[in-house]
Amino acid sequence: MQFIVMDLEWNNTYAKKANGYINEIIEIGAVKLDEDLETVDTFSCIIRSQIGKKLRGTVKRLTQLTNADISSGMPFTKAFSIFRKWIGNEETVIFTWGDGDIRVLLDNFKYLNGIKVIPFLKNYCDLQKCFQKINNSGKGQQTGLLVAAENLGIDPEMYIHHRALGDSMLTADILKKVYPMGVVKPDIVECNDDFYSKLLYKAKVIRNIDNPLVDKKRLNHTCESCGTTCTQLTPWKFHCQFFRANFYCDKCELTYSVGVRFKKLYDQVEFKKIVSVKEPEPKTEGEEFEE
Repeated sequence: MQFIVMDLEWNNTYAKKANGYINEIIEIGAVKLDEDLETVDTFSCIIRSQIGKKLRGTVKRLTQLTNADISSGMPFTKAFSIFRKWIGNEETVIFTWGDGDIRVLLDNFKYLNGIKVIPFLKNYCDLQKCFQKINNSGKGQQTGLLVAAENLGIDPEMYIHHRALGDSMLTADILKKVYPMGVVKPDIVECNDDFYSKLLYKAKVIRNIDNPLVDKKRLNHTCESCGTTCTQLTPWKFHCQFFRANFYCDKCELTYSVGVRFKKLYDQVEFKKIVSVKEPEPKTEGEEFEE
């Protein structure tokens, strides 16, 4: 068993064939670890741009790559053929920080090679997801690579940021810290049909309050001060992805603005709730002096 920690850099560009924008991969970096988490080798390659001809300004600033760099890089197909040989035939788990790189890689294989799978991806693990378990982060929160490193006592300034090899080396050192905690193995998945179906599924925010997937028990509100069930003052209205309504606590005389969101994921419904206390309406001058 070996572990490959991979990171990609990409450039968002318009693709005529897709009649829309695509994140074109411009660099790949990776670290190979043995089963004892010892670093065995590294891989780094700049990818020649085949879709976009110019880098976006933000990409230039972050990566310090130039248009000349991506013009003289290696073609996508050749680069990933070499990368596949570099991985070898040993049973492998590939790690990335978040699943964004895997989604982008799949898009590039579909667009440039016409295939709907990633040839070298057999077993996969999202290390960001593992870290968030030990950090007790909410499902809707995504912890950045640098924040995670600092949390684990790793100095992020020791690495080159926003370059594929530097970020993969930092991710590999995070793996070395996290793996002994026992949260990684349960999240390693086989890259079968179900994996790709889940990866490609587009999460949808539920907009109809009467949708059977909406858990009606979630549409109540309990006062955060006294625990009393509040009275709903206004009907639910959908705005900016949330159903919103006002609730009132008779005991505390507090009015709450409550928002609830139901998002249909591949195999579950994600729920998020936001609450704020509404300030009392200011009195007019006449009301203020009424006896």
